[in-house]
Amino acid sequence: MEYIVSIDKEKINEMPVAEYGDGHIYVVDALSQVSAAVTHLRKHALVGFDTETRPSFKRGERHKLSLIQLATPDDCFLFRINKLESIPMKLKQYLEDAKCPKVGLSTHDDINQIVRVSKMRPRGFIEIQELVKRFRIADMSLQKIYAILFGQKISKSQRLTNWDADELSEGQQRYAAIDAWACIDIYNRLMSGEFIPEQSPYYHAIDNEQQS
Repeated sequence: MEYIVSIDKEKINEMPVAEYGDGHIYVVDALSQVSAAVTHLRKHALVGFDTETRPSFKRGERHKLSLIQLATPDDCFLFRINKLESIPMKLKQYLEDAKCPKVGLSTHDDINQIVRVSKMRPRGFIEIQELVKRFRIADMSLQKIYAILFGQKISKSQRLTNWDADELSEGQQRYAAIDAWACIDIYNRLMSGEFIPEQSPYYHAIDNEQQS
């Protein structure tokens, strides 16, 4: 018998929807905007990270990286790689800087997308899926982890929208921003020591044979 923390989808559906709040969202779609955005990000000790790619609905179809999101506690920068045509040098240097911690979920997949666009070695990434294991959290999705820690639901309604659209809708912008911003919230909550697995309402026993 093993004890873990995990949550059912039904429980999440009953929760209030998480909102990005009063944070500013900046769409970076011109080279002239990149330097100031990266300079701002470098002032922060930790930045949330995520990417978006236009969804594929045909077998064998694959699209290039559309968006890189980098969030601070108060701001989120949406770098539209499809508009910038490649990853600009200033952004590339930031992503390769091991001294600039960036926290995300399923970062291996995101980094592979970045490497396909630009030859580089992204460094300084903290993987939430590895971090949560230390707290007996068995769920690996951002939505489930956030629900366990904060009792709120991150909406996924915009996930399969067109990230290569001429203009990103407000809904797309807020979805992209909250996914990166939530990673900071999760990291800070876990590292604060406030989350105690045994005290979570989602802490329960699981039969190891069932789990396998």
